[in-house]
Amino acid sequence: MSAPKLGFEESLQENVVLKELCSGCAACVLVCPFNCLEYSEERPELNKKCEICGICPKVCPRFEFSQASLEKLVFERERQPSDEFGIYRRAIIAQAADDNILRLCQDGGVVSALLTYAFNNGIIDSAIVSDISKEKPWFPIPRLISTPEDVLRCAATRYTYSPNPLALQEAVQQKKKSLAFVGTPCQVQSLRKLEAFPLKKYSSIIRFTIGLMCTESFSYDGLMKKHIEGVLGVNLDNIAKINIKGKVLVTTKSGETKAVPLQEAKQYTRKGCLSCTDFSSELADISAGGLGLNGWTFTIIRTKKGEEIFDGAQKAGAVRIRPVEEEKFAWDLLVKLSRKKRRTA
Repeated sequence: MSAPKLGFEESLQENVVLKELCSGCAACVLVCPFNCLEYSEERPELNKKCEICGICPKVCPRFEFSQASLEKLVFERERQPSDEFGIYRRAIIAQAADDNILRLCQDGGVVSALLTYAFNNGIIDSAIVSDISKEKPWFPIPRLISTPEDVLRCAATRYTYSPNPLALQEAVQQKKKSLAFVGTPCQVQSLRKLEAFPLKKYSSIIRFTIGLMCTESFSYDGLMKKHIEGVLGVNLDNIAKINIKGKVLVTTKSGETKAVPLQEAKQYTRKGCLSCTDFSSELADISAGGLGLNGWTFTIIRTKKGEEIFDGAQKAGAVRIRPVEEEKFAWDLLVKLSRKKRRTA
């Protein structure tokens, strides 16, 4: 006999939202076939009576989540104790070869370079990334893009949360056939649960995923409004770039850089991030992060699919690489942060 279907209230609301475990990925809002859920204040809320279809708990990365079963789905094996930052094929230090990308990107611009290569070679017809709201300065929003020019416009990292899976709805409505998804570890987890369920309506159009390394994300009202605008006195409209290199570094359009010590920034950590065990997006096809590097990206190629994309980009001259052995500090930091996140979650 099959288990009874669970509605939103007895599954996600009771065990995830009210316990402040919700990552805010919005996968449950995306998949609800009756549009019972809406995304509000970085979490799902019922806007009408739940029809108890049982789908929303199946895609939540915080409800009955099994890392081992998803590893078998993605890699056909479970991780070993030696897999400190998840299963992977190889790790390298990489950088975009295009100066236009390097001028606008975060760190080495590998994510932008891979997306641009995939667009230019017909591998994808769209991509899901984060963008900045036109109404709210430096407020991240999910965006479905369809050109290399869009990639450049959306380049760089935001450190407050964007529910990127929501843009899959638009991709389906526009009948997209092959897209790349860029997102945080929790978002990649939700996509793998979509794939495992399976909900082919969404999972079948995803060509590859790029996971962003993530210690935590911060609340917009806390970090951006209260601290950067209120304490540092930086007008959010004047920010050119934000990065984290031991501190939160805020660079203005005039070239001035102001810093927020990480310990001060951590007071604005979103509560839903505290239960996350995944630093390096262990279920992505390719993982990317700065890890203290200047002008380069620590890149982890995890799946055969990811390897095909990266090798194609390298052969086309879209990225250049260096041996990971040249950056022992970055490797050690990756292991340290991966262990720490599992330990403290």
